[in-house]
Amino acid sequence: MVRETSRREVLGSLALGVLAAAGLVPRRVGAAGAAAYELPPLPYAYNALEPTLSEQLLRVHHDRHHAGYVNGLNKTLAALEKARDAGDFSAIRTLSRNLAFHASGHILHNLYWQSMRPGREVQPRGALRQALERQFGSVDKFKAHFAAAAKTVEGSGWAALVHEPLGNRLLVLQVQNHQNLAIWGSVPLLVCDVWEHAYYLRYANNRGAYVDAFCKIIDWEAVGKRYAAATR
Repeated sequence: MVRETSRREVLGSLALGVLAAAGLVPRRVGAAGAAAYELPPLPYAYNALEPTLSEQLLRVHHDRHHAGYVNGLNKTLAALEKARDAGDFSAIRTLSRNLAFHASGHILHNLYWQSMRPGREVQPRGALRQALERQFGSVDKFKAHFAAAAKTVEGSGWAALVHEPLGNRLLVLQVQNHQNLAIWGSVPLLVCDVWEHAYYLRYANNRGAYVDAFCKIIDWEAVGKRYAAATR
């Protein structure tokens, strides 16, 4: 029992740390201590990722689409509180779906902004590089796997590199919408948004060109730090 309790505490602390690093721990507001989520600023200037991603694209993506998920999340939480107070759970299926959709959209977008960096292309190093080589055969094989996953997500979604703690291994996942096809307990380390709003203003319908360009601006230092936190 002591060992299991300790494990739960460690996993709980890890989850909180990942959320805090991504700017996702909600701000406490109101006398009742109700939690509200806020849209964090980009970690760089709107034009910092040009020419890969234009200033116009980032402004639309961050200020409208990402903000929409934050607003949707807060509205859903307010609706759930209202349903509890009224004892009326007739809309619980819709509200539960909206909660998963908007919360996952907010979390993934925060990680998406932190998955990219301005400047020249860099490569994974240290423990992360060793893990990629061990799990995928080589860094190049991982990149091919990740790019293929991103390019072939059915409909709107994401590609994600995650650490799965039960098996202590790295996995590449395809995520439909924001919340489907995920593996519970996995810690996302790197995500690529392949909803059309992420690239259409710059690449039209050429998702493949966008994914290839994204892979050249990955912030491997930040991914490495998230991997170190996930495996600590």
